[in-house]
Amino acid sequence: MARAVETRRLSFDEYRELELTSDTKHEWVRGEVFAMAGAKRAHNRVAVTIATQLEVALRDRPCLVFNSVMRVRTADDVSAYPDVSALCGEPRFDAGEDELQNPTFIAEVLSLSTEAYDRGEKFEHYRTMPSLEEYLLASSTRPLVEVYRREPDGWKLRVYRPGDQVELTSLGCQLAVDDIYRKVFPSKAEGEGA
Repeated sequence: MARAVETRRLSFDEYRELELTSDTKHEWVRGEVFAMAGAKRAHNRVAVTIATQLEVALRDRPCLVFNSVMRVRTADDVSAYPDVSALCGEPRFDAGEDELQNPTFIAEVLSLSTEAYDRGEKFEHYRTMPSLEEYLLASSTRPLVEVYRREPDGWKLRVYRPGDQVELTSLGCQLAVDDIYRKVFPSKAEGEGA
């Protein structure tokens, strides 16, 4: 999702009330509220495919996968809507169960309008969550997946391209890059509606 211009300052309780009644999703960054713009076709396809593949890979395990409707709350007082979040084990939610507080995995799909924020400030916020072990960034313009993994000496980057298997140690599974991008960049033979 794209980050739009600041709309106004709200307390967290006011923000939660807004989210319950609004047709538009908003991110909350220490009192600043940002309306979220809609995503384009490729962005949506990549996010749906990652979530679907994770759901299939984890279906027989005590794991949960969430799409961009589930908010997460960081330790530095930010409430955001990642494209995909997941964990294996017992989830912790806020009182209303509309905000996950302990994801071990988060995925963001990069677009031209969000890439700098997703790589920079948003990743800084996510890193404040002690539960987070992996942060996946997937391009929406070419088949390229990057995974930042928390290790004892810091966050380490691994890059995956077509033909590679994306290793997700936090969830104990793999995703094929080719499967993530299936039907994302349709050929003329597949048609635009694919």
